[in-house]
Amino acid sequence: MAKQLFALQVNDRDYELFTEPSRTLLEVIRDELQLTGAKEGCGTGDCGACTMLVNGRVVTSCLMLAPDAAGRPIRTIEGLAEDGRLHPLQQAFIDHGSVQCGFCIPGMILSGVALLERNPHPTRDEIRRGLAGNLCRCTGYRKIIEAVESTANGGQPA
Repeated sequence: MAKQLFALQVNDRDYELFTEPSRTLLEVIRDELQLTGAKEGCGTGDCGACTMLVNGRVVTSCLMLAPDAAGRPIRTIEGLAEDGRLHPLQQAFIDHGSVQCGFCIPGMILSGVALLERNPHPTRDEIRRGLAGNLCRCTGYRKIIEAVESTANGGQPA
């Protein structure tokens, strides 16, 4: 397939890319832009390891074609920290010991950020639903849910 030129806005930076239109957003972000926080776990949109925010909404970037994201702001895990400071949810994941192998964590954090932006004070059930598209094989989810709760409560335990 012939390469095409298209523009992406990723983490508040504009990029022009010349690539095949059949490539997924995940492939382009990882291979072309070298932003490797999102991972390909399943390749079928079931695990959440490839989660990114497009227009503030959670997307499984392994299923979205890169040109379909053109003109829409994209945020990856690399775009959450500001002025050298971690996003409050990133810090909460550290503080609560929510990270084990780390493979699923970027997707978990981005899903949590999207939830907290929509609903700053979710219930525990709403947190579970907000994270439902992300699979973790290490933690059992308790510490992850506690990190999101803590962030919603301004850093205080639920």
